[in-house]
Amino acid sequence: MTIHTLSRLQSNFILNTDSYKESHYAQFPPGTESVFSYVESRGGRFERTLFFGLQMFIQEYLSRPITRDMIEEAADFYARHMPGSPFHREGWEYILERHQGLLPIRIRAVPEGSLVPVRQVLATIESTDPRIPWIGQFAETAILRAIWYPTTVATISWHVKELIRGYLERTSESLDGLPFMLHDFGARGVSSFESAALGGAAHLVSFQGSDTVAGVVAANDYYDAEMAAFSIPATEHSTITAWGEPREVDAYRNMLDRFARPRSLLAVVSDSYDLERAVGFWNRELRQQVIASGATVVIRPDSGHPPTVVRRTLQQLAQGYGTTTNAKGYLVLEHVRVIQGDGIEYDSIGEILAEVERAGFSAENLAFGMGGALLQRLDRDTQKFALKACAIRIDGQWQDVFKRPREDPQKASKAGRLTLLHNPEFGTWRTQRVEEPIEPGWREALQTVYENGVAMNRQRLAEIRTRADAALGAKTRH
Repeated sequence: MTIHTLSRLQSNFILNTDSYKESHYAQFPPGTESVFSYVESRGGRFERTLFFGLQMFIQEYLSRPITRDMIEEAADFYARHMPGSPFHREGWEYILERHQGLLPIRIRAVPEGSLVPVRQVLATIESTDPRIPWIGQFAETAILRAIWYPTTVATISWHVKELIRGYLERTSESLDGLPFMLHDFGARGVSSFESAALGGAAHLVSFQGSDTVAGVVAANDYYDAEMAAFSIPATEHSTITAWGEPREVDAYRNMLDRFARPRSLLAVVSDSYDLERAVGFWNRELRQQVIASGATVVIRPDSGHPPTVVRRTLQQLAQGYGTTTNAKGYLVLEHVRVIQGDGIEYDSIGEILAEVERAGFSAENLAFGMGGALLQRLDRDTQKFALKACAIRIDGQWQDVFKRPREDPQKASKAGRLTLLHNPEFGTWRTQRVEEPIEPGWREALQTVYENGVAMNRQRLAEIRTRADAALGAKTRH
């Protein structure tokens, strides 16, 4: 498959689905006028999800009209791919002519950056033209994928931020460095460039450090950020080992010569041969140059048992550069810091921070680089995402739609036209039917973000970050 083919597929929404969806137009009951569906996280690793990413999908896919060439391409494909199921040309021609190629659906969603308990409605999809009531469910594959992946990444990133913040509150005088304590190293570990963009942008709801260029550009463009994240000069093993083991210290000195300036940051991986020996170089041969430069040098130990290696590196650097004791009674390194990028995921971050705290060091001495566990080591079941039909209008009457598998009650779905309510005073959320009255203190939480080809309620990254940060440490009740 050529790059040209991938680009063409990306632009043709009729092919952005599962094969069996093409036959569903003929499967709904006679008289069907509209189908109403919802998206939720049914549980998973975390009890709350941070909603993010739908705006990228709306701008990239739903704002791009279907054309006659797309219809012809799809007709040819399905004729050969599903010869027993006639392609629904009439429906797609109607969308082209009546709706100028844009989908007649209404999508309502919770504001991005909202932290919502699992098993609550996050978004709803409703078809708006009775001639083509199947169109919302046809879009399920693309819409669910657009929600579950970036929302799961944003959820992981937010919970890591909450974890790190707890240690900072106990061991540091300031939270100023928190936005830069988890750096995105995941670009090379994802399955596609688009994943790097979507997942990389999702991470930036909670943090401002990233080496995933695609994610930073996506956050800038889709969410109107001037610059969503920042990075610093840093080595990789090739730029150290290229000097050869006998000249290892020269490789480090070159980094100082090139990049160490007053108030600057640079990161140097130091385990290419012998981490303890390398830290010895930093403590002796390079110490005066580090101090004189006015820079902060971030040492990266990348081998061994992470909690043990990080603690030992801090202790060894403390011998070379000295420490101060902050008001909380914890040690803070002078001139240097440590970043751990190997074996990093939610649990290991907690283990490292606990070990460091036990050793008497403040969490502010550390940063973390997270790759595959941030952007790739997750799937739809990490938070058990689902998009399900919950109501159908037949001959003018709305009817409930739901599933109740006797063999697996956890897969039971919700019934009726649904919405999400929020009680700001108590920080609680509740899913209820749209026709039910809203009690005092509760507010409608869903807003229309797309209707019949028009994107609405565009959100900026700054306001999304503010919303997510407001939830840090909050006692959200179900």
